[in-house]
Amino acid sequence: MSYVSTGTPGLDKLFAKNGVPVGSSVIIAGGAGSGKTILCLQLLAYHASRGKTCLYMSFEEDEGCLMNHMRDFGWDPDRLIKAGTLKIKKYSPFDVSRSVEAVLAKECGELMIDLDPVILQEDKKFDIIVLDSLTAVASIFMGRDETYRIYVTQLFRLLEQAGSTSFMTTETREIPEVFSTTGTEEFLADGVIVLYNARRGNIRESAIEVLKMRGEKHEKKLVAMEITDKGVVVYPEQEALGLANED
Repeated sequence: MSYVSTGTPGLDKLFAKNGVPVGSSVIIAGGAGSGKTILCLQLLAYHASRGKTCLYMSFEEDEGCLMNHMRDFGWDPDRLIKAGTLKIKKYSPFDVSRSVEAVLAKECGELMIDLDPVILQEDKKFDIIVLDSLTAVASIFMGRDETYRIYVTQLFRLLEQAGSTSFMTTETREIPEVFSTTGTEEFLADGVIVLYNARRGNIRESAIEVLKMRGEKHEKKLVAMEITDKGVVVYPEQEALGLANED
């Protein structure tokens, strides 16, 4: 089995094989300000600079804002986009919702193969895909849980068939007990990586853990991390003791 580096200093050391199994779908869960988007941009910058084809699907921030984030950390999105290894595109969750509803109404319980272009909307094959965020997509399907379940199940199936290694962000509480909007997402995903940004007294402490990863042994502990001017850095030997038990 082949493995994909996270491109984040220290994070790969939490895995027995120094990375995520190729073709895996991984949820990056965390609260506001925990570093989910930065971690994902860092991962794509790392691989795009090494010739891998990478796609960032944003359902919240626009392309210019994300490119500015990358420039702030010294990652050169313009060069990577020009080289054809990085694509950043904003999608409308409203458009996705309307399209899915239209296809479901037309197909009436069939296999819904026509959902494929609705979900991914890309002809090119990508080595690594980031979807930011599933929470934004789920919010548009509010009150239509079964439709969203069909959408997200098809999404995971399509990414698996494409052979892409995918990372999907979800918004949680600071100290999460649930790691996705409906629970379906974390069940379907091969892996879940959780980022913490919790207040302890007058300061906030950042930490990260690998909650699960199919096909890969990993450390079962929370460890310290920080967001530096060069991106996310993980300290695998420095445990974040007691953080998950804080209220």
